[in-house]
Amino acid sequence: MFDAEKFVNEQVGKIAESVKGKAIIACSGGVDSMVAAVLASRAIGDRLLAVYVDSGFMRKGETGEVRGMFESMGLNFKVVDAQDLFFGALEGVTDPEQKRKIIGEKFIRVFEAEAKEFGAEYLVQGTIAPDWIESGDGVRDTIKSHHNVGGLPKDMGMTLCEPLWDLYKDEVRQVARLLGVKASERQPFPGPGLAVRCLGEVTRENIEIVREACFIVEDEIRKAAEAGKMDLPWQYFAALLPSRSVGVQGDRRAYGRTVVIRAVSSTDAMTAEFSKIPIDILDKMSRRITNTMKSQVNRVVYDITNKPPATIEWE
Repeated sequence: MFDAEKFVNEQVGKIAESVKGKAIIACSGGVDSMVAAVLASRAIGDRLLAVYVDSGFMRKGETGEVRGMFESMGLNFKVVDAQDLFFGALEGVTDPEQKRKIIGEKFIRVFEAEAKEFGAEYLVQGTIAPDWIESGDGVRDTIKSHHNVGGLPKDMGMTLCEPLWDLYKDEVRQVARLLGVKASERQPFPGPGLAVRCLGEVTRENIEIVREACFIVEDEIRKAAEAGKMDLPWQYFAALLPSRSVGVQGDRRAYGRTVVIRAVSSTDAMTAEFSKIPIDILDKMSRRITNTMKSQVNRVVYDITNKPPATIEWE
């Protein structure tokens, strides 16, 4: 049985022993990176700098929310606006594996620059077991490259420290609760952000569509769960498909985008079942999405596929 307190004590000691100088941590504000940040901060104090990179692929209001979490936890942190860098690098790119590798490489380059300025030689990451399992190796097939594993460049100039390497998501949450991390119950969010919820080319317009759709899905599902109309899924979001379809706006033909809603129940991210969302909640989300983005989205669908055969994210 997993002992969160024992794990914390062991990892704080290991980090203190292995990280001799300064370190930075790639900290998105999600439960994995926040737990890793708190463990590292306990081990080396102000020799750790938590770096939050705004890639332009974050959820609505996320940068402000993450800044608040850093402040509440007393972490030494810095927010870096790198939106132009990421959008420029992904121009014309549609292959999901290529997206992940490009995003991973750009993240590392940003962190290398920040590390040089801070004088750090170590990079702490919140990598957990499903990340490296799905990223594959010489034995396992690559399901999808997680940007903190398969997307790492070979010439990275920092030494990695990954204290959560052997943990699964449910165990990370236990540690987060013990440490008092506010993100303990926060739903998972992919490292590449909305870029992998935007199928096809990643443009500012497409990201704005999927950002608003994700906000609506999260808002409506959260409100429905709070009202006792459904259980809160483990993960729930929207994705934007690259295809267009014919629709009707008033009495005129429309040729708009398609948004897919995805909600699943899981414990460790290795397997998942689609959530049975009440039809009236689905109807409410569909109407709100199409009414909010009338000129862009004219069709909403719901994904009823388990993992396997699907993955939780679409890319």
